[in-house]
Amino acid sequence: MSEQGLREIIDIPDLGIVMSDGVRLSARVWMPVDAGEDPVPAVLEHLPYRKRDGTCARDEISHPWMAARGYAMVRVDMRGNGDSYGHMEDEYTQQELEDACEVIHWLAAQDWCSGTVGMQGISWGGFNCLQTAYLQPEPLKAVISICSTVDRFADDIHYKGGCLLNENLAWSSTMWAYSSRPPDPALREDWREIWMERLKCEPFLIANWLKHQRRDTFWMHGSVCEDFSRIKAKVLAIGGWADGYKNAVPALIENIEGAKGISGPWVHLYPHIATPEPRIGFLQEAKRWWDKWLKGIETGVESDPAFRGYLMEGYRPSRFNAPREGVWLADATSSGEMCEYPLGPDGRLGSEGETHVEIASPQHCGLGGGEYYAIGRGPELSDDQRVDDLYSAVWTGPALARSVDIMGRPKLRLTLASETAQGQVCVRLNHVHPDGASTRISFGVLNLTHRESSAAPEEMPIGKPVELEIELDHIAYRVPEGHRIAVAVSTAYWPLIWPSPEAGRVTVSGGALRLPERALAVADEWSFEEATGADGWQTEELRAPRNEKREITDHETGLITLIINDDFGKRRDNAHGLVSGGVSRETWVIHPDDPLSARGSTHWTEETERGDIILRTETYAEMKSDRDTFYVSGRLEAYENNVLIYARDVEEAIARDMM
Repeated sequence: MSEQGLREIIDIPDLGIVMSDGVRLSARVWMPVDAGEDPVPAVLEHLPYRKRDGTCARDEISHPWMAARGYAMVRVDMRGNGDSYGHMEDEYTQQELEDACEVIHWLAAQDWCSGTVGMQGISWGGFNCLQTAYLQPEPLKAVISICSTVDRFADDIHYKGGCLLNENLAWSSTMWAYSSRPPDPALREDWREIWMERLKCEPFLIANWLKHQRRDTFWMHGSVCEDFSRIKAKVLAIGGWADGYKNAVPALIENIEGAKGISGPWVHLYPHIATPEPRIGFLQEAKRWWDKWLKGIETGVESDPAFRGYLMEGYRPSRFNAPREGVWLADATSSGEMCEYPLGPDGRLGSEGETHVEIASPQHCGLGGGEYYAIGRGPELSDDQRVDDLYSAVWTGPALARSVDIMGRPKLRLTLASETAQGQVCVRLNHVHPDGASTRISFGVLNLTHRESSAAPEEMPIGKPVELEIELDHIAYRVPEGHRIAVAVSTAYWPLIWPSPEAGRVTVSGGALRLPERALAVADEWSFEEATGADGWQTEELRAPRNEKREITDHETGLITLIINDDFGKRRDNAHGLVSGGVSRETWVIHPDDPLSARGSTHWTEETERGDIILRTETYAEMKSDRDTFYVSGRLEAYENNVLIYARDVEEAIARDMM
């Protein structure tokens, strides 16, 4: 023990954990050097994102810090990824979860482990720690789930409100590239054999996901909302208002006894390294959680408020992650009391009287929406909403006589008639500033055929008014006195969602906004320690990161193109010398008058270098559709020392199913 009470730690880069079927998984472990004499609890993070060169930036900040305080932090590469053997077939498969359970039992049995295990993660790791807890491995006593979901169909990157998210293609392309990379040649003499097998087995996930356009058993698997009561481990859930996954924290604290939740202003990152600021001392909060549930030390976490949320002071629209002013709330619930505001005549929100509005948005409506889940790269967030408002029906309330604190999940009830059997609507809740600038507070989308059920969708009755409700994402946001609240409704939201097969018109003849309002917070109701961590990843920069986002209008063809290019840079690890880099490119094309003109394409480059071994994969993917069919294609290329050594093409046509 040092004079500060910290323990000296060891960093094990490639600890082998062999599964019952003989597949060796590779773990990186940070633990006290004396854990063999004084055992410690283990905390598992089980990911496909490569511990050697993928998640190092955050791992090096977090895991050594926690290990020095008496934990074994275990970062495992899932089978088929990084330095592990085997093949990956899809996300959250039964094999993946069984591996996690087997690793947990293995950890608990080690002489350096006290026998209790926790599991944590963000995004994929946030999902699978909940899913693993659902399976109830006995040594697993607690989890910390960050930026996750409880419903794989309704609240992941696949389908939202029954609409097809274009993140399906984008994320499939990400994994098409991420998992195509070889292990580090310094760790595996048979690295080339592993790589070739991996390339041959690499799944083209967009095709898998498009074959399940309803909420069927494929999506029920891994959706812990199917039976929250199965989760016995203690759950701390964390989310960010600028992330795509805003709804898991409220769902978990409302449905799992003793669960606690924290929602801050952040994008898709751990809250001690995230933007927009303010950050919090996540590691200190995690230590309080682990100390109580893995060591039995009284830290008071069980008495914390069920929900601690950052209420953002109304801010100017911007695509960039500027710090957010606001206050921390502390509540037993994540929702205020619902107040109802009718959709009145002449676009007046909160006014009684009949409304009759026809909406037929051009297909490019939605370009002000930003990225589905932002991760802190460049201009990602939603822009001034006035551009999309031009193509929407908008109801605006009067200038507020007092500030309004919105906390919870807004909902919009509509009486709507459609002139087509299929269609979609997008609802945006906006904060209108005195000068007319408009900030998106929250949004929701609905595939009209999924209005009653995503398991058994039904066509819309043409021309007949139907009562329906659209749920928006959870939020905590203050609209200041003198400003206004607005609701915008459109029939397109590109490029967030894929368009319906035909352009249609809807008529709104009534409705009301239900807004969750909370008593005005006058000061912070909770305080966190300052963000801290270890020194972080030490690298030599070989190419600087660069982000680019451009919109192009072709005035001859009428096509509108959105280009998103992210060069993640290139770097050499100062400790072990592995070089890694990557570039992603996305292109989204549509004609304002033609939903069948929609196109999405991606191209990823992944670079891995070890001495004179130069390895690279290039992956391509494309998606388009006609009225009846989705068409997806991809190509995977692998290069060794700039020589093409492997190539594979895939192409599938998948019937549209009320999508």
